[in-house]
Amino acid sequence: MSKRALEKHLESMTKKHVSDMVMDLYQKFPEVKTYFNFVFNPNEHKLMEQARLKVANEYFPLKRKRPKARRSVAQNYIKHFKNLGVKEELICEFMWYNLGLMHTFLEAKPQGLAFFKSLLSSYKQALQFVNYHQLLPLYKAPIIEIYEASKDWPNAYDFEQSLSLIDDI
Repeated sequence: MSKRALEKHLESMTKKHVSDMVMDLYQKFPEVKTYFNFVFNPNEHKLMEQARLKVANEYFPLKRKRPKARRSVAQNYIKHFKNLGVKEELICEFMWYNLGLMHTFLEAKPQGLAFFKSLLSSYKQALQFVNYHQLLPLYKAPIIEIYEASKDWPNAYDFEQSLSLIDDI
């Protein structure tokens, strides 16, 4: 069904019928419930704190011995935040928090090439996000810090090339 057809159909329905349909969606689909909970009670800082704890647990676990160090956990949160409409500044802050954790994890324990590639992907994504939303003045220090640290890494050239993604560094 197209957006226009849906709009036409909704206009022909009574307010009570639309209300019942929305309640049905709310009960059947967890994504709709999450979205409505966020829209009507946007507690972004609580959401960010929960995400930070989960991501930190990936690299520095409290209950298990070995860290999983999966980049996908943070990526899923970033995607979720974008879908919900969380402020860009908070999403960016979370991206750099994740990069900071990855960097600290790397300093604590040497990693293989796959981890460096993963770190590079997160770095590029954060650079593009910062540049697109014009937040460079806020994140110039972490950008340079990770770039400087990358000079000793196997993919140092790729980190240097990634700085071309931003306008004026």
